[in-house]
Amino acid sequence: MSGLDEPLLRDLVPAVIGVLVRRGADFASAEDAVQEALIRALQTWPEDPPRDPKAWLVTAAWHKFVDATRAETSRQRRELAVDAEPPAGEVAGADDTLRLYFLCAHPTLPAAAALALTLRAVGGLTTRQIAQACLVPEATMAQRIVRAKRRIEGLPLDQPGDLATVLHVLYLVFNEGYGGDVDLAAEAIRLTRHLVVLTDGEPEVAGLLALMLLHHARRASRTGPGGRLIPLAEQDRSRWDTALIAEGVEILQIALAEDRLGEYQAQAAIAALHADAPQVAETDWVQIVEWYDELLAVTDSPVVRLNRAVAVGEADGPQAGLAALAAVDAEVPRHAAVAAYLHERAGDLELAAKLYAEAARAAASVPEVEHLTREAARVRQLSRS
Repeated sequence: MSGLDEPLLRDLVPAVIGVLVRRGADFASAEDAVQEALIRALQTWPEDPPRDPKAWLVTAAWHKFVDATRAETSRQRRELAVDAEPPAGEVAGADDTLRLYFLCAHPTLPAAAALALTLRAVGGLTTRQIAQACLVPEATMAQRIVRAKRRIEGLPLDQPGDLATVLHVLYLVFNEGYGGDVDLAAEAIRLTRHLVVLTDGEPEVAGLLALMLLHHARRASRTGPGGRLIPLAEQDRSRWDTALIAEGVEILQIALAEDRLGEYQAQAAIAALHADAPQVAETDWVQIVEWYDELLAVTDSPVVRLNRAVAVGEADGPQAGLAALAAVDAEVPRHAAVAAYLHERAGDLELAAKLYAEAARAAASVPEVEHLTREAARVRQLSRS
């Protein structure tokens, strides 16, 4: 979208889809029509920018929808929608963007499909951009989006949605990272900022935004040359984005003041405590353990208990951490890595090296495999010296 106000275009996409659906278009046809209108905008706006971008997109997309409808064999069934074409001009009516978030993150959709559909219909990204960012072939992504649209076909835009599902999908988008010419972490932050406004500062939505900002602030320090993974304790904190940290903390404080704690607020509070420590040795592990206890009260998951065991090990010593770890199922991802770390701190280097190697074999990504393999070699060397 070079030469255009890309954020404006993307922000308009869900609202324009909502208008078309309200006028009688089905979701899939409306979304396709809006994508075609965006292509036309790319061709014409640089030379002839519209006075009212939203009205322009609505008119162009409606024309695309009408043209497509007339080409279908079901033209008679659509006749009323075609004949009732509203005149061009200002677009009035409610903003259906929030409902569109709910529809794209519908509970019946698999996570990958909901992620793709949200980026396409709410985020305004092209199929190529989504495919590149998610590191899959464009044809695969196109099929995924088509299947997702078919799955929610016929669901009304005003059907109540599940905010927790929407937030989960946005967090999935954030954790996809970046690839191609689209930064999905930045895109997730943009969409979540939008959702905060749409939900009038709902504390848990604000909590998710704060969590994203606090994690994103450390991004530059997370990897070294060749994509080498750098754990939190070894990161260069001078490279952390202090402006993002300050913004995340401020948003979190406002959310917590509402006294309606949710899991994203609790996770953001933990991230804020890490960000607040100038050096790793100054981390307030006791308070972090307390926040993990709050998080467990909201969502008692094995992953939370695993991370809490690490915090307990830092606050009260490795033996206490191992005792907390004993209550976590050994099949939970990263269990062996946490056990290796705690056993190393407890002085059992031989067992720690063995567990690091086991964790490397089970790791899901190449950088993590390489990091854990290096850790196994390092501890093995220490055990022999």
